Amino acid sequence: MKSPQKIISLVPSLTELLFDLGLEDQIIGRTRFCIHPKGKVDQVEIMGGTKNPRIDKIRKAEPDLIITNKEENRKEDVDVLQKDFDVMITDINTIEDALLTIHDIGNRCGAKKPAEDLISAIRKEYHNAPDEPQLTAAYMIWRDPWMTVGANTYIHSVLSHWKLKNVFDNQTRYPKTTLDELSNKKPDIILLSSEPYPFKEKHITEVEIACPDCRVLLVDGEWFSWYGSRMLPS
Repeated sequence: MKSPQKIISLVPSLTELLFDLGLEDQIIGRTRFCIHPKGKVDQVEIMGGTKNPRIDKIRKAEPDLIITNKEENRKEDVDVLQKDFDVMITDINTIEDALLTIHDIGNRCGAKKPAEDLISAIRKEYHNAPDEPQLTAAYMIWRDPWMTVGANTYIHSVLSHWKLKNVFDNQTRYPKTTLDELSNKKPDIILLSSEPYPFKEKHITEVEIACPDCRVLLVDGEWFSWYGSRMLPS
């Protein structure tokens, strides 16, 4: 199969991956949330957002390949695009899913060797995880209403790999919760993500008051949720 020469990515982390696989000359479209790599991605035309892509602009661009994600993008938009274009639908719920996606994108886009090298480097990094005692944890992604992550999510897989037992692992996807429920679960640490809700220092105090026995930390959401290039330390 011929490698695509005109690629549109509707998945921020996979847009960055395309650049890091050396495919920047083929990338002709992205979403406004595709912000990495800084200094390079700005040269690529914006085709709307992840949930509201500009179908008209995409049609006009006539891409050879559109990269989407089952969670990031809406099924109705993908269905429309599939009628006229080659659409790759990624489905990433675990670390292994992410590595397989890197492999598939590399093969499909003519960057097999860079993809293999990246996968090898990520596996080496993940095999070097420190042998530390397991801690219980809650990972918060939203406030008002409070929302966390359950099982069957990429973030849950990352937490588990780094020996953080998710106290919401009896639920799936992104359940709503309350500070009272969080307090009752008594995790060792509560992680406040920088995205999608931009938790700040002031929110640490709010959570600490409700959960005085827990350690509360701000964390970089991209490290926990951006599969692809950011699976390696920057």
